[in-house]
Amino acid sequence: MPEQASKFALEVDLFYIALWLMTIFFTVGIVAAIFLFMVKYRRRHDGEIPEQIEGAMTLEILWSVIPFIMALGIFAWGAKIYHEMYTEPKEALEIFVTGKQWMWRAQHPDGQREINTLHIPVGRRVKLTMTSEDVLHAYFIPAFRTKADVVPGRYTTTWFEATKPGTYHLFCAEYCGTQHSGMIGTVTAMEPGEYESWLGGGTKEPPAVAGEKLFSSLACSTCHQADGKGRGPKLVELYGKEVKLNNGSTVTFDDTYIRESVLDPGAKIVENYQLIMPSFRGQVSEEQIAQIIAYLKSIGPKDAGATAAKPAAPAAVKSAAAKPAAVPSAKK
Repeated sequence: MPEQASKFALEVDLFYIALWLMTIFFTVGIVAAIFLFMVKYRRRHDGEIPEQIEGAMTLEILWSVIPFIMALGIFAWGAKIYHEMYTEPKEALEIFVTGKQWMWRAQHPDGQREINTLHIPVGRRVKLTMTSEDVLHAYFIPAFRTKADVVPGRYTTTWFEATKPGTYHLFCAEYCGTQHSGMIGTVTAMEPGEYESWLGGGTKEPPAVAGEKLFSSLACSTCHQADGKGRGPKLVELYGKEVKLNNGSTVTFDDTYIRESVLDPGAKIVENYQLIMPSFRGQVSEEQIAQIIAYLKSIGPKDAGATAAKPAAPAAVKSAAAKPAAVPSAKK
């Protein structure tokens, strides 16, 4: 097995070993019983009439109830691991990851970027928010026992906590094209102090700050004004909240809805607004959409943007030049 380097690794391995032991136990037992019965109940001469064997109710109950209890135990253990692995932790270090043939691109909250590598601190929960620019990929770190699909048009998340420093393999675990096997990289787990030093190097711009600039340059701020007087809905302190739509339904103002509104603004129009926002499909990359999301998180409720760097105050957005509206809708 690969080296164990995350908090999940030991329990996942124990679960895997337990399944193997049970498989071996039942396989050996069933095969041995088959050979035993073949010998014991073999036909000894022509014309032999087999002896009638009466059923044993106690035995039948035991071989029904015991496997049932074992199956429930396996389900409960597996469900516990699944729940822990796929429940997003609070106050985690959030890193955006974009998959693309044939690379992994990551951006840290303070703006540091890297390709086919991922640097993380030891002993701190790390949440990855991932998407793909082309086809289906899967982010797989064997030493962390972590694998999650990276899907075009969607945001998927996974999280882990490294337990010891080191450099570990990073693979794409979903066949994504002819050079799929070359889509590899490394994950470097560092002591917190070393990680801070690493973050301090290089040119960087926090995603939230880049997102704010993009928000202004695309003229989104023209309609989505901070005082709510624009032709589009106010976006300040909206992230994570429910939004009422024109069709009477509601939707959560989260990563997925923001991305959908940027690329397909007519899909879900906010109540009391009209569709005047153009689509930005082909004009912004997945990375830029992630930056806009980081900005909207930073001006949302405090807990929503806890891990994102704070950009300038929303009021600064008002000074943006008037360009085509970047909103999903406008007031009727």
